[in-house]
Formats: sequence, C-alpha cells, structure tokens
Amino acid sequence: MENQIEKNLTHVHDLLSNGQFIEAMETYLHEDVELREANGEPKKGKAYCVKFEDDFIKNDVKEFVGYKVGSYAVNGNNSFYDAVMTLKLNDGTTMVSEQIVATEWKDGKIFRERYYHA
Repeated sequence: MENQIEKNLTHVHDLLSNGQFIEAMETYLHEDVELREANGEPKKGKAYCVKFEDDFIKNDVKEFVGYKVGSYAVNGNNSFYDAVMTLKLNDGTTMVSEQIVATEWKDGKIFRERYYHA
C-alpha cells in the first residue's frame, strides 16, 4: 500500500511542478474528497474542488512560476510533504505559498488533505 501511495504522490508532485493542477486533481482526488486550507472550512467533493481551483486559475492567475517539493514521507495511508508554490496574479502581485501538506489516501486517491501555510 505505501509503495502505491508513494508512486501516486510522486506523480502528483510531477504534475504540480509542471503547473498541471487540474490534471492532478482530476486524476488523484477521491470523489468524496475534503480539502482544507489551514483552519478554514473544508471544500467537499471532487467536482466542487476541481471547479474551485479551475475558477481560481482562470480568474486570478496570470502566470505559474513554480511548485517545488522538498522532503516527503509516507506512513500507512498518510503522506506528508513540504512545498513552495509561486504564482503571479492578475492584480500584479506574486503569491508565494510555503506549505506543509498532510494527506490521507483511500483507494489510491486523495481522500482528505490539509494545507498548512507560512
């Protein structure tokens, strides 16, 4: 099980590093996924989460600069990793998000994921 999660996680990282956020979500989100930003309310359901991200990219992002993954770990159905995402936004600002991502996997898909930002 851990080997499959690590393989899927590595592919997720490859997709994110190339700015393929929607493809990563469509491929790896569980239908009943819950995604949570820090202490915010979770976004629930694959369709809702993909649409939310697609709307953000279409309406707010001017340019994808990079997504760099540092270290990661897999333990049972859980994975953890640190990453830095950089985007240029339509309002002229640059968004740099340093984050720790904690994921619970189910059936090879991301079931619950939480992003802790700095």
